[in-house]
Amino acid sequence: MRLVQFGGGNIGRSFIGQLFARSGYEVVFVDIDDALVDALNREHRYRVIVKRNDAPDETVWVENVRGVRASERSVIAAEIADTDLIATSVGKNALPHVFPALAEGIEARAGAGATAPVDIIIAENIRGGAALFRAGLGEHLPPAFSLDRQVGLVETSIGKMVPIMTDEDRARDPLWVFAEAYNTLIVDRHGFCGPVPDLPAIKAVDNINAYVDRKLFVHNLGHAAVAYFGYESNEAFTYIWEPLTDRSVVAKVTDAMREAAAALSREYPDDLTAEDLEEHIQDLLRRFANRALGDTIFRVGRDLYRKLGREDRLVGACLLAARHGLPYSSIAAAIRAAVKFRATDEHGIMYSGDRRFASQEAPKGLHRLLTEVCGLDLDIEPDSSVVRRILSGGEEETAL
Repeated sequence: MRLVQFGGGNIGRSFIGQLFARSGYEVVFVDIDDALVDALNREHRYRVIVKRNDAPDETVWVENVRGVRASERSVIAAEIADTDLIATSVGKNALPHVFPALAEGIEARAGAGATAPVDIIIAENIRGGAALFRAGLGEHLPPAFSLDRQVGLVETSIGKMVPIMTDEDRARDPLWVFAEAYNTLIVDRHGFCGPVPDLPAIKAVDNINAYVDRKLFVHNLGHAAVAYFGYESNEAFTYIWEPLTDRSVVAKVTDAMREAAAALSREYPDDLTAEDLEEHIQDLLRRFANRALGDTIFRVGRDLYRKLGREDRLVGACLLAARHGLPYSSIAAAIRAAVKFRATDEHGIMYSGDRRFASQEAPKGLHRLLTEVCGLDLDIEPDSSVVRRILSGGEEETAL
């Protein structure tokens, strides 16, 4: 059995590649990092260092792996023509560069007489991933190509946390990767053309939208809230576990997560119960507090333009709650904290987009930021109500 994995980064290696390789698949990583590909082809294995709070590090060897350069289109096409499964973990912005190679491989597979369809596991944590792939692949496949019959587009919810590796870590071993022990891959049962892979770590669900939104509006929202409330509380905090030693921060984060959970339970009453969501929140808070993981406030909170976007974790959750007539004051407070976020990396440098945010957006004041960065429209509901709620706890026109 073989998996062609586009993206040999943290999620690709620590989660998807590890999960399938340890279940008997040969994993072929396709990546733009030539040094990474060379190392995979030299070693044919790598280490995942599992970080736990209550136990020593565990080294998991992932074997039967190799790599292909992303520029080697004919090689990629040949791999896809003879593979059992495909997965991507490259990030939404990189997908347009992947679609041409994927389409070429899918065509080569059809030309080689393959009778079985091939499934693509979209390990990207994006909403509407199947539609995005269908459109992206359609641009590079012949008009008459029967994509829906030959390719399964499987959306997922990726909950595994992988911290940034330091320069020192990477220098010690360019292939190893750190990660938490969590290893559940939630997939859309209905996205598969073939059978769902029989792996213990795979959880197939009937309504993937519910779990994608749970990841965004509980996990991602909660993680970001720890970073923003934590930085607001003490700018000297470095690691994400540090704010979780402060009861007042824990209370704020928990309240924000519960507000989002209530909205999700109302949106998906058949899939996400209040009891299950509360259990999920408590599990996440324990995982966020994993000191051994070494995850930083900088990593979790950075990229404000994206994380304050209309459809993203904070503003999106406010809109969802508002549509259901539910409270979201704690999420609004997290947004006000986010716009003041100025954390830096190990070298004392802010994320480039956040530097631009601080110099170009923050001086305009919160009101304009909510419309120009967050994309809220004062002329429609529930947008105008969300703007008023966020402004009610902050200074409307004061530069931040």
